[in-house]
Amino acid sequence: MQNMNIVLLDAATLGKDLVINKIEEFGKLTVYQTTKAEETCKRIAGAEIVITNKVIIGSNEMDRAPNLKLICVAATGTNNIDIPEAEKRNIQVRNVKNYSTEAVAQHTLSLILALQNSLVEFAAETKQGNWSISPVFTMLNHPFYELKGKKLGIIGYGSIGKRVAEMAQVFGMEILIARRKGVEYNDDSRVSFETLLHESDVISLHTPLSKQTHNLFTLKEFEKMKKSVVIINTARGGIINEQDLFEALKNKIIRAAAIDVTEKEPIPANSPLLELDNLIITPHIAWTSAESRQKLLQGILNNIESFQKTHN
Repeated sequence: MQNMNIVLLDAATLGKDLVINKIEEFGKLTVYQTTKAEETCKRIAGAEIVITNKVIIGSNEMDRAPNLKLICVAATGTNNIDIPEAEKRNIQVRNVKNYSTEAVAQHTLSLILALQNSLVEFAAETKQGNWSISPVFTMLNHPFYELKGKKLGIIGYGSIGKRVAEMAQVFGMEILIARRKGVEYNDDSRVSFETLLHESDVISLHTPLSKQTHNLFTLKEFEKMKKSVVIINTARGGIINEQDLFEALKNKIIRAAAIDVTEKEPIPANSPLLELDNLIITPHIAWTSAESRQKLLQGILNNIESFQKTHN
């Protein structure tokens, strides 16, 4: 099993600083920095193990890879893999869980603080020379709100949502956790989705993208929120309807937002979201701390090792 052909399809998503040649301990490694859809079949044709972050592996790709035994997803989400088709063919699919909890939670708090402190605006004002010509020693032309006593509504209370709650409580925030539709809870620690919309000062999304959560936030939901609310999305782009987010921000239905994800990534250069002054957009970096990516690589190595041990 040590002589397996291993193909890594999108090494560029892992970062140049990661030492990926450790994978060679488990077989012959072929590395591609990026892979287009039309290139996938040819590249995995002789592979027994495929490592992919975002490259799609569906039934057509599996047809062209008759020796394929293991798909390692360099992420937690497996929506780019046709899982039922893999099961039919006895191809194992293994992902890596909880490797980026600290990084995503940290980035979430940084976005909350940036919006509440008007950090981007004040930093820009200073570099543009506006502080230098101020008639007084300070500037008061952007809002600055304390987090203490504010209500943070969390959508998705897995490991990341819980860690965000822990961090936010250090600032004195009150936590509201949304109930999931169709799920019965034995305590009163969660509130209804409607209550969360009405009462939150900050809303942060940490739920997976699914049929149930796609377009979970539309203009209808934004209109139920406080006009002073800010919304943070470090989960998946499709959870918020982007056209409705644009309308809500442009028309000041909500005060501001910060997103690390968009429905199409990278974000199209002509996206109207790029025009908004009350929206911070970061390029899907919440998960990318050096520590997180090292944990991710170790998770991939562990998945290959455990697979080989059970198939020797």
